[in-house]
Amino acid sequence: MDTMRDRFAPVVSRLLDEDPRVAVVLAEIGKDGFAEAVRRHPDRVVNVGIREQLLVGAAAGLALTGMRPVVHTFASFLVERPFEQVKLDLGHQDAGAVLVSAAASYDWPAGGYTHMAPGDVALLDTLDGWTVHVPGHPDEAETLLRHAVAAGDDKVYVRLSVQANAGGRPVDGESFLPVRQGRSGVVVAVGPLLDAVLDATEGMDLTVLYATTVRPFDGAALRRATGTAGTDVVLVEPYLAGTSAGAVNEALSDVPHRVLGLGVGRRELRRYGRVEEHAAAHGLDARSLRERIGNFLGQGR
Repeated sequence: MDTMRDRFAPVVSRLLDEDPRVAVVLAEIGKDGFAEAVRRHPDRVVNVGIREQLLVGAAAGLALTGMRPVVHTFASFLVERPFEQVKLDLGHQDAGAVLVSAAASYDWPAGGYTHMAPGDVALLDTLDGWTVHVPGHPDEAETLLRHAVAAGDDKVYVRLSVQANAGGRPVDGESFLPVRQGRSGVVVAVGPLLDAVLDATEGMDLTVLYATTVRPFDGAALRRATGTAGTDVVLVEPYLAGTSAGAVNEALSDVPHRVLGLGVGRRELRRYGRVEEHAAAHGLDARSLRERIGNFLGQGR
């Protein structure tokens, strides 16, 4: 199976052909995928070099002229390093762009912590008006990329990962998708962690909601699910643990409820290893998830 990032350049290259507003802004990373697009659209594929602050600033400038910029590099260089530009050049100026990241939380362990960004979604949560897509399969990534580019002049973040579920699901860029129905609690599985959650909760009387668009948070879907499954909620997110706990609390503010936030821990793992080993170390493999979810629900009885 190809990866989400394998889909990125071909999809956006087609969007360059289809829509004269679309522009691509790169900072060296990913430029080879746009070699043909540069030949066809030399004025709309911009490589600023290894200058991530300029990457975002140039995108904002394009947006202010009426373009729809698609901006790409590793998550740590796209959200964390140029955060001031994301905050001011895009947010303060109300300029829209589509930020598309790669490497996610720990997709490239050999790159070390400089190339990991488990706090990216939490950091964007400090800003207003961002839509955040977290696809769990390359097919979903393609759909959500198209949604993002077509979203007027909105500010959109698309978080790509080498981790993926075995199959894609019909995503609409807005809603949580009910995958399993139960009566003893609700698990919200985000993006590429759905398969692990389904394995972990096999045989458990739980509702599982699949989230690929996490901002805005689909509080209405969560409220519907808790109406039949109870108000114990487990979040399983492929980034910083508890990132969406506040959104759950807001959605259920008028009813007693409990929330368990599972995700990437704050402790830095100072070893390379494999992606699967990092997932297990953070308790995001199916075995660990089953134990942690089971313990949480058992404490509520």
